[in-house]
Amino acid sequence: MLSNILKVILGVLLAMAILIGGSAALAIYFMNRTSISPPKPVFSNDKAAVKAQAAKTPTPTAKTTANSSAKTTSKPKPTPIESPLAEAEKPLPPGAYPATVTWPQGLILRAEPKVNAERLGGIGFNAKVIVLGLSDDKTWQKIRIESSGKEAWVKAGNTKKVQ
Repeated sequence: MLSNILKVILGVLLAMAILIGGSAALAIYFMNRTSISPPKPVFSNDKAAVKAQAAKTPTPTAKTTANSSAKTTSKPKPTPIESPLAEAEKPLPPGAYPATVTWPQGLILRAEPKVNAERLGGIGFNAKVIVLGLSDDKTWQKIRIESSGKEAWVKAGNTKKVQ
């Protein structure tokens, strides 16, 4: 009789140990999976060097994170950055003036004064620009972004001259 009670108690303790151990292992697994950083997103207006670097970067897996302490990884090399000062120092054409973007959603920068032209990126609300001139039909403005010196075309009427 005492032997049967001992078997039941030992069975219950063994079942509890298995449940606790399994729960701990599962918790550690999910904590490790949620601590992995996602890959850097690539946007359409990123430079080609950024896109190429993002394509080369493998997404971390459980194996690579477990073995990362054993392996030595090389640090990524910085990509050269174009100097915005070199472009910003270009002489201004006659009639150019400083302005700010007034369209609340920001503006799309285009390579040519056409709706179907290549998109070069965007510029946000209240950003400082220099209006360089108008297109022949006066529906597009050529601008230079003050912070980067990048030149592009935007729809006319979406900027306000700064006094």
